[in-house]
Amino acid sequence: MQEQPVLAIDLGGTKILAAIVSEKCQIVAREYSLTLADEGPQSVIDRLFSAIDHILGLKNVNPSQLTGISIAAAGAIDSGRGLVAYSPNLPGWSDIPLRDMVRDRYMVDTFLVNDAGAAALGEHRLGAGKGMNNLILLTVGTGIGGGIIIDGKLYSGLSGSAGEIGHMTIDVNGPRCNCGNVGCLETLASGTAIAREAVRRISQGEKSSLTEIVTGEIENTTAKDVSLAAQGGDPLALEVISEAASYLGMGMVNLVNIFNPEMIIVGGGVAKLGDLLLEPARQVVREKAFSISARAVRIVPAQLGDDVGVLGAAVFAFQR
Repeated sequence: MQEQPVLAIDLGGTKILAAIVSEKCQIVAREYSLTLADEGPQSVIDRLFSAIDHILGLKNVNPSQLTGISIAAAGAIDSGRGLVAYSPNLPGWSDIPLRDMVRDRYMVDTFLVNDAGAAALGEHRLGAGKGMNNLILLTVGTGIGGGIIIDGKLYSGLSGSAGEIGHMTIDVNGPRCNCGNVGCLETLASGTAIAREAVRRISQGEKSSLTEIVTGEIENTTAKDVSLAAQGGDPLALEVISEAASYLGMGMVNLVNIFNPEMIIVGGGVAKLGDLLLEPARQVVREKAFSISARAVRIVPAQLGDDVGVLGAAVFAFQR
């Protein structure tokens, strides 16, 4: 019997990645385009359709030859009803029935899952978490997302929106988050938080090599800039990353105590810092989590890189 591939899409605030993924979970074609999210939902959806049309044409695949189309999208996803309920990275998206819009256009089974949940499935099936039954994936980038695997299955909760790990409260007196709460893990340990804290300290007169690394105003500092400065031994950058790593570790302490996982996998752009980020976080877990759970958990970097979203979306479809 001929394999039926999945057309998988990773829809983020910056880019749309479409890929045709074989039943053996190998990517046979991929197509990048910009999201241009500020142009609003309909423009993004039109670009999503264009990406699908182009990759189907590229490989001469008819939609009827697919197992289905599977979309991993950033934000709060109601998987049961196929809605993007809300996404801070996709302005204007509120209860957008994306699954049904795609299904009605291409007349194939269509699936919708949170992007971090998809990443957890991908790493569980194909990456760092192979062979593990209970794991948690954290994506640390512009924001912080999460996916939870329990007994080998993605835990989605009642409405499909479980895993918003970036929005657990770590500091009740902390900075305000885009979600409206204060002191969320995302406001303290994400790439955005790292850049913001570095800018705050330099603006108060502290010295840093970042003033030479950053082009233009110091307000343009990114987490990547802070990472470069830290790798060059800059004390301020090292302190900022260490503080963010400690907050990340506190978030992990909560996860370890609640879920007792075998593994926490850390992915996303900020995770490219490697042990600069992970080692202080591991230390906090060793010191503060229940010892029986702390001893059991391994905290490791993700393995699948930028393809994790489409691979996880494909796994989500194949499992259904």
